[in-house]
Amino acid sequence: MGLTDFWKGRRVFLTGHTGFKGSWLSLWLERLGAEVTAVSLAPETEPSLYRKLAPWDDRGHHIVDIRDAEALLAVSRRFEPEIVIHMAAQALVRRSYENPAETFSTNVMGTANVLDTIRQTPTVKTVLVITSDKVYANNGSGIPFVETDILGGKDPYSNSKACTELVCQSYRDSFFKGRDLRLATVRAGNVIGGGDWSRDRLIPDFIRAFESNQPILLRYPEAIRPWQHVLEPLGGYLSFAQALTEKRGRDLPDALNFGPHPESFATVSELAEALGRAHRVKDVWRLAPGEHLPEAPALTLSSALALDTIGWRPRLSLQQTIDWTAAWYKANREGADMRAFSLGQIAAYEEAIS
Repeated sequence: MGLTDFWKGRRVFLTGHTGFKGSWLSLWLERLGAEVTAVSLAPETEPSLYRKLAPWDDRGHHIVDIRDAEALLAVSRRFEPEIVIHMAAQALVRRSYENPAETFSTNVMGTANVLDTIRQTPTVKTVLVITSDKVYANNGSGIPFVETDILGGKDPYSNSKACTELVCQSYRDSFFKGRDLRLATVRAGNVIGGGDWSRDRLIPDFIRAFESNQPILLRYPEAIRPWQHVLEPLGGYLSFAQALTEKRGRDLPDALNFGPHPESFATVSELAEALGRAHRVKDVWRLAPGEHLPEAPALTLSSALALDTIGWRPRLSLQQTIDWTAAWYKANREGADMRAFSLGQIAAYEEAIS
């Protein structure tokens, strides 16, 4: 699955570049030599991974809300991209309960705006839309989801991402079939790694608790999730977009899962305890008091189709994922150059997949 010089000089239009995954992908695309223009909201956290990695000095990175269709189209027409990677989203489950209308307007109508922009940009050949492992109708059985399973979602975030899949299907069937363009969606598991400071996520919550010398409070310690390092699905996205472009979509699916090896499926408390061991903390977690908004008790993915079609498979064990994540935050606390450190982790991952 090794990445080649395919990306050198490719014109890539990226949305959501100031977020956690988007910042890592922007840095990786720069390392690969791609020509990137990106749109996103301003960074929402401080510290900000986007600002720490800072790979955009001479790049066309714009603060644009994807709900602004005119602004999106103006950027795309000026840039004339070949490949579009759409990552921008309201990505937090608990925030979706607090503001469901914002979640649906961003994830559904924002995606429709991106796809309508592509419809009016004839240079685009490949579109990859990032959704979520939570797009599936989840009965809590824990059986790994495959791409042909029924879409659904009870909470506003999950439901909005399932709706995103349907919007993509509609644009694919209604506008892109008669054109030399492939549109596909990708669904990843729970990603972790250095530089995430979002609220209501396990790693940043743990880091904040660790730095305050307090145990982390867990809402659902026995919930099972498919944990993986952020570079794992990003490598899958790059490989899939490359395959779609080179093969023009022949014999490739319209959607792929990118999840960890089944040995990396673990409960929230198991991951918290592993993080505690990595940071030499004994009193790691406690049960959060009170009632909590509902979350799926089990969520796992099958990535067999990604292996069969593009040769992608996860390379990092859960322990390696934890070690790489802990090392990133340790280096940051010690004042390291986090751009250089992050590029080093990307280089190490490239070596693992070559």
